[in-house]
Amino acid sequence: MQFSAGSALLAILLLWSGWAPFDRTTWLLEIFPVLLVWPLLWRSRQSYPLTPLLYSLILWHAAVLILGGAYTYARVPLGFWLMDWFALDRNPYDKIGHLMQGFVPVLAAREILLRGCYVQGKKMLQFLLLCIVLAISAGYELIEWAAAVMLGQGADEFLGTQGYAWDTQADMAFALLGAVLALLLLSRWHDRQLASCHV
Repeated sequence: MQFSAGSALLAILLLWSGWAPFDRTTWLLEIFPVLLVWPLLWRSRQSYPLTPLLYSLILWHAAVLILGGAYTYARVPLGFWLMDWFALDRNPYDKIGHLMQGFVPVLAAREILLRGCYVQGKKMLQFLLLCIVLAISAGYELIEWAAAVMLGQGADEFLGTQGYAWDTQADMAFALLGAVLALLLLSRWHDRQLASCHV
């Protein structure tokens, strides 16, 4: 997908989600990463263009965040469908978000490290990539904790724990799983796109 087409789709999603979200504060907290990252990508698209694969995955990740912001993670209809399908006791949509939190950033980090020739050796690259994903995931959990402290009871929609005591640990495990899946499934495709990248 072309960057401009992706940007137009992203703008439509943001407008739709912000029209009447379930909780305005939660919506702002959930879409904040999109509002932070997409302008940076727009500004760097000429000087440091990313692979088409990475741009597409970032768009998908943004869509997951936007959808979670519109409904709150505990109320996304797709999550209720998955809940019924797999006979779960809670809406699992937040786990999709955390899976993406590993799946997409690991390829972004991979692209930066490989293009900059910062790491020599495949095993060291894989190790550092997983460390980066876990650091991002832990950082996000700290942000959630800070939001819970500042917002008090109002943070429940943002946290989306749904009473699950091990939610923080499960979130980080899903991010790690997403990173491992991305490396297993997409590394060769990513390598082919990186080989044709001249910037």
